[in-house]
Amino acid sequence: MDLPVIVSGPILRRVDRHNVYIWVATSRRFQIGAKLFRIHQENPDHSYTYSLLSDQSETESIRFGEHLYIYMIKLKPVSGIFPVEVLLGYNLLFTGESETVDLGHFGLLTPGDDSIVYGSLKYPSFFIHEEGEQAKVLYGSCRKFHGKGDDALASADLLLEETYPNVMNRPHSLFLLGDQIYADDVADPLFPLITSMGQQLVGTRERLDRIDKRLKMKPFRQSIHQIHGRKFIMDHFCQFTSAQSHNHLMSFSEYAAMYMLSWGPQLWEYIQEKGGLPAFEDELANENIHFVFPPENRFRKERQMERRQHEARFAEQSEDLRQSLAVLKRVRRLLANIPVYMIFDDHDITDDWNLSGEWKENVENSPLGRHVVANGLGAYWAFQGWGNDPEIFDGTFREKIKGYVHTFDVTTASYREWLHCLTTYSSWHFVAPTEPKTVFLDTRTKRTYDFSPKPAKIGRIVHETIQSSQLISQEAWQSVSASLLESGWKNGEALTIVSPTPLYGLGLIESVMHSYVYPLRAVGIPVHQLFDFEAWKYNGKGFSTFLYWIFEWLPRHCFILSGDVHYASSVKSTVQSRNGAAAEIVQFTSSPMHNGSFSGVWGNLMKSVSWVNSLKRKKKEINRFCDAAYNIIHQDRQSPCPETCHWKETLAYLSTNKGSIIETENNLGMLIISAESVQNTLLTYKVFEKNEISFNRVDLS
Repeated sequence: MDLPVIVSGPILRRVDRHNVYIWVATSRRFQIGAKLFRIHQENPDHSYTYSLLSDQSETESIRFGEHLYIYMIKLKPVSGIFPVEVLLGYNLLFTGESETVDLGHFGLLTPGDDSIVYGSLKYPSFFIHEEGEQAKVLYGSCRKFHGKGDDALASADLLLEETYPNVMNRPHSLFLLGDQIYADDVADPLFPLITSMGQQLVGTRERLDRIDKRLKMKPFRQSIHQIHGRKFIMDHFCQFTSAQSHNHLMSFSEYAAMYMLSWGPQLWEYIQEKGGLPAFEDELANENIHFVFPPENRFRKERQMERRQHEARFAEQSEDLRQSLAVLKRVRRLLANIPVYMIFDDHDITDDWNLSGEWKENVENSPLGRHVVANGLGAYWAFQGWGNDPEIFDGTFREKIKGYVHTFDVTTASYREWLHCLTTYSSWHFVAPTEPKTVFLDTRTKRTYDFSPKPAKIGRIVHETIQSSQLISQEAWQSVSASLLESGWKNGEALTIVSPTPLYGLGLIESVMHSYVYPLRAVGIPVHQLFDFEAWKYNGKGFSTFLYWIFEWLPRHCFILSGDVHYASSVKSTVQSRNGAAAEIVQFTSSPMHNGSFSGVWGNLMKSVSWVNSLKRKKKEINRFCDAAYNIIHQDRQSPCPETCHWKETLAYLSTNKGSIIETENNLGMLIISAESVQNTLLTYKVFEKNEISFNRVDLS
């Protein structure tokens, strides 16, 4: 059986009045063109007519392997600009050696389960939002392929299924805020499929043993290819710190396969024809499972215990994967019908990516670790970053990508240029052409680190610890500001800021951490794994710099969208700087889409503790200020702030219609912004149905 021709996509990417970008990946080389139509609804019975707006397309393609071609198709107006706030549709044309076919040739336009169109439309559809009465954005993060619970991204497909004919009701953009894949946490049954599919698509195998010669030695030359066999390699050769790195992605082909298996059913249908998910007994018989204890009599009990653990985990993860596969056709249809903008967080590359200065230095000094990070970034660019704003990646950047992926030879000068290009690239941030404009922050690669000690006390233990990092350096903030102003945004206009890590995030559970997390960690209970301790608030100077730029820009309304923390919340803040500048900030956090963390004994304990603690903050204002030494200090409302404080603020958490101020189930955010108010709603997906949880509306003055 041959590989499917379309291995991923199409995915609708950046759209505005002047350009429409569509991404698609194929297993064969084509010349690909596109057509854009205006869709006219003739009457209430949903019959439509179509007028051609443009067939003027430019396509750039990059061959990433023997059977992996990625295309970025740009549609341009024949003259003038594309219309806004009207329903548009598109089709792709694939020209091979002897014929030209469209998306319908692959069964994607025919009514049925494989269709990527809604209702009785002929084509996938969208609209360009720049001047409508309200903005409606979907946003979320943290989609682990074998995550617990239902995939909330499927709820967005159901929403479009309900609203597709009406541009007043359907969302205009989808923001994915990080952890679109989990490179460091790959399910055991998925690992052999990723390695085999990656090899089939790319063909050339990266010689990682030429980067680190220890991979030629026993046991690593075997364990690197075995299920659950990479933990030691990732810890000691790459200097990574993920707790779940037993099947960590390493090669570009593995990262690429992970994206394609996560975003649609095409490769899974091919896999199903060849036998489907692997069976534990087969993998065991073929010696494809790594055991820590060798098969010797003295380790018989340990080996038996290890086998039971392998088998139980394999069975559980196989069931989780089957649940994920059930919604992939919905995910594919969604991504084809809404402009998608994506930024990375740590799991797209590896957990703890650039967590600290020590982490970064250790990995940069590890040739294998640096190579894996570059592969993660290269795959991020090919599958996510390229479509956010294709014009910012100049010819030199693209040529360096092409130079290495042409051979995947790690001994060449093109490899060294590729490695340097990706690991030092400074402009992963971007501005989406939405209304209001949306600036996406890179909180991973532009950090700064303070190596001075910080006093800490846990119970009766007193010690010194390192300072938390500033998530964006001052130089990087200046670059972000320049990009924002170059986009046409002006001071005083409304602004949306995407920060993968919430500005106001863990403050909700800070007392839980100090009262419960640290003591439980001290006695060996791993509750710290439920929370990500990276937050803006842990570096007062970095937090204050974020606020400084908001004061500098002075948007009329400032909305922050975030993910990462595995719960959803809404926070409203009024903040005032020392020189009298003031800003109203409303932050909305949606997380996770598909990675329920609050399960099991300790998960339920933390969920209960967080819920009880949140009751203390419900309907209660929190007052705080930042002192001269950049410490963030809580205060009574009646107490005056020191004259030397950098800023002071009053913030409050908004409640949902369920009466809670946090939501821990898998969710996808939906933000509706009008001139008068902003409404945040969470979409969930359970038993093939979409459900909604709404936060209190925020009136805009």
